[in-house]
Amino acid sequence: MRSNRRVSALGNVMAIEDMNDVLTELAPAPFARDGYLVVRSLADQSLLTAMRDSVLRALNPLQAPAEFEAEVGYPGAPSTRAADGGDTVRRLLHAYSRDEVFRRWASLPAMVEILQALMHGRAVSMSQCHHNCVMTKYPGFSSETMWHQDIRYWSFDAPELISVWLALGSEHKQNGALRVIPGSHRSHLDRGRLDMHLFLRPELEENQALIDSAVQIELQAGDALFFHCKLFHAADANTTGEVKLSTVLTYHAHENQPIPGTRSAQYPSIDV
Repeated sequence: MRSNRRVSALGNVMAIEDMNDVLTELAPAPFARDGYLVVRSLADQSLLTAMRDSVLRALNPLQAPAEFEAEVGYPGAPSTRAADGGDTVRRLLHAYSRDEVFRRWASLPAMVEILQALMHGRAVSMSQCHHNCVMTKYPGFSSETMWHQDIRYWSFDAPELISVWLALGSEHKQNGALRVIPGSHRSHLDRGRLDMHLFLRPELEENQALIDSAVQIELQAGDALFFHCKLFHAADANTTGEVKLSTVLTYHAHENQPIPGTRSAQYPSIDV
């Protein structure tokens, strides 16, 4: 299904305009080079309001399933669930099945059209096993996420998946917006450059040179970041006074199937 909105592109930032045109063919080239693409105003205000309302209802009172900062143990997180801030939510899980508004977003024609272009025209499916969540970053008890690739715990025939990160409010350095290392999805790093949890080891000189090339992603409500599953990315803690909310979904070409018996095959993918 074609969207009725025109998509114009400049580098790896694209703008959606209200016109009856097809997706520009400029998008795949910078994505292939850099491993990410920012699309401005992909979600309209009515969709954003509905998603934010759904998230806030799910947070108070908390509707399971959820992941807590204390369970992840990243730098800055509470040490245990019993510690001060131990009930701080990191993610609301299973976004697709939580509310109709997330299912609407997951199959938004303009987004699917972009994904198909980035996947060279192939049919697209959404994984219910990876991401498929709402990310929450609270002041005070949010953690720092170190440099990593999402593919590290995913098992598919090919390491070719794309995640779509939608900002439900403004995202910037102070509230812990994502940073990415352009082109790092094409890197082939020796195992010794990663720690036991497959994070980049920042104390290594060769890794520091890579980290120094990172760029800060700044988003406004409705902007979406498309990024490759092998792109190294990180995020700081939220140092503002307001919670940051985002939703993240992961897609793959239909023929790129999860490996049977792995976590990636726990739930069936959704064709969009």
